Amino acid sequence: MKIEEIKKLIIKGEGISLEFKEARESLPESFFETVCAFLNRNGGSILLGVSDSGKCIGVSPGRVETICKQLADISNNPSKITPAFLLHPEIIDYRGQKLISVLVPASSQVHRCNGKVFDRSVDGDFEVKADEAIKNIYLRKSSLYTETTIYPYLHESDFVDGIVDKVRKLIQINRPNHPWNMLSRQDFFSVSGLYRTDAATGKSGFTLAALLLFGKEEAIQSALP
Repeated sequence: MKIEEIKKLIIKGEGISLEFKEARESLPESFFETVCAFLNRNGGSILLGVSDSGKCIGVSPGRVETICKQLADISNNPSKITPAFLLHPEIIDYRGQKLISVLVPASSQVHRCNGKVFDRSVDGDFEVKADEAIKNIYLRKSSLYTETTIYPYLHESDFVDGIVDKVRKLIQINRPNHPWNMLSRQDFFSVSGLYRTDAATGKSGFTLAALLLFGKEEAIQSALP
């Protein structure tokens, strides 16, 4: 992100798609609640090292690399964010201070932080507790993102032989430290969003994304003639 873009964001101030957080020595406790809220709503940017009022405080230079690594590792930990969503922080030098910029896109899935669903409004993050409200988030997502459509009768036998193992080996070669490399086969499908359960309908199964990535030609044609 360019310096001018950072300047514009700070002048703009916090809103439904922008959050400032002080992080001089460590990640703030509420960081992943905001990540979860952005994923569930329209996405947004988080600037670490900036106060709520827009004052540039900075991240300690001796801690910035550690915080970035911690941020990336925890974001891909399904015990913190479910389904996990790997983030890529960017270190910015701004007016003599170190800032960390984190772009969080809108997700096609509904995410939880520490088992709780969070959403975003102009006033900030809020926990969604009512079952009906959570169901509405699922319905909104399903109407926007067709790749999360669940196919309950799709099985691994419908995938091209060996393709899943090939993809996982490619991940191991290109990203040897990627947390997905340590997951079981089923956990890999779940964490990557290729196998999911729809809380609105109770259906579980592989998604359209899994079919398009791994499916045999005849399986794809039968679903999408």
